[in-house]
Amino acid sequence: MIRAVLFDLDGVVRHFDQRNVAAIEVRHGIAPGTIEGFAFSSPMIEMVTTGRMTRRDWIAQVGDLVGNRDAAEEWGRQPFRADLGVLALADELRAMGLMTAILTNGTDTIPAEAKALGLHAHFDDIFNSATIGYAKPDERAFRHVLDALGVTGRHVFFTDDSPAKLVGAAALGMPTHHYTDLHGLRGALRNGGVDVEP
Repeated sequence: MIRAVLFDLDGVVRHFDQRNVAAIEVRHGIAPGTIEGFAFSSPMIEMVTTGRMTRRDWIAQVGDLVGNRDAAEEWGRQPFRADLGVLALADELRAMGLMTAILTNGTDTIPAEAKALGLHAHFDDIFNSATIGYAKPDERAFRHVLDALGVTGRHVFFTDDSPAKLVGAAALGMPTHHYTDLHGLRGALRNGGVDVEP
């Protein structure tokens, strides 16, 4: 029986508009894909998402690599929005007596960003890899969540928009779902025995 539903943050609960990134690069005369190519490269992305580098230092280093700190700062300030449909689903799950939580490969600014989005009104807990010290798909990140929630893997349903991030959860016996849209997630939950609305 599923007792908790664990959500990824970016690409599931929170969304950025990729057109903003393209516009920033055009404005600053930077080749398309350059900023995020550096930002998400190894080992820098692992360092910032496991708490060994602050978000401020990360953005500064991206600016140095791109050769344009102003562009990197603008990229770091781009707006984001919560997915109202996913928030409504989280509320529905909680009303059914299930726990809801987020596990994100995030930075040290996730607490402030979660507060800005009002996420604590919809989720029982928000787990951040930068605080845990391990990032998805590392099994240790998922073990931290299971221990904190007081449940075993088979009782937690996990969804992420990146298939690669599901591996660590599946290794611990967690039912998983590759998120592409809300309709698919609702269907996967129903198939897993959670009686959500279609």
